Amino acid sequence: MGFIADWKAKRSYKHAMEVYDGALTDWQKDIEIFKKITEAFELAAKGEDAISNQTIQKPGEIVLWRGQGQFHEAARGAGQYVGSSQGFSIPVVAGIRYRVGATRGTFVSGDPIQKYGEVGDVVLTTQRVLFNGMINTKEWLFAKWNGAAASEDETDYIFHVSNRQKTSGVLFSRTEGREFNRFLACAIIAAEYGIPRTLEEVSKNRKELEEDKPVIPPLALDAPKAAD
Repeated sequence: MGFIADWKAKRSYKHAMEVYDGALTDWQKDIEIFKKITEAFELAAKGEDAISNQTIQKPGEIVLWRGQGQFHEAARGAGQYVGSSQGFSIPVVAGIRYRVGATRGTFVSGDPIQKYGEVGDVVLTTQRVLFNGMINTKEWLFAKWNGAAASEDETDYIFHVSNRQKTSGVLFSRTEGREFNRFLACAIIAAEYGIPRTLEEVSKNRKELEEDKPVIPPLALDAPKAAD
């Protein structure tokens, strides 16, 4: 193998190792997460909460998971007048001015957005997702869900419920978002099919996950050398 080919092979192998390392890290995290899920639902089968909490629970409700997240709710971006305006601005403090005067034209409302607010406790149970903050307290009952959406990196979630016009949801850190994603899927199975069925599905998933461990890439540097 010539110098250029050897260099390309090493660069390709380095990239393959980076991909492998990332996949292995995610796999190890999922192994740990599904171990936690198994423990949580084994406790739930006994009627016990998986984690200490101060939630006022409904009859038969069991707490499965708790974490920190940022609440957000549907709103609209800043609107603007399309047309002309006149007036003047008054300095308030250094670098800040307050504008007064008249505006002429048509007001156009802003685009729909999710407005992000405070950070608080997120609690997942066998019946719902709850957000408990200093200002906002929200619940999303599985029985009233019309659907849900998550960002590709599993950090941001939007929940659609039939008893609320505005969509809302929670933003997590990457680590907690990944864990919440898998706990949520299992909680929904439990709400629909029961805890014993959930434990069966979790056991099946753990087995498949353990068999699907990422394989380290072979070092491709032993190809025959080109003839001189």
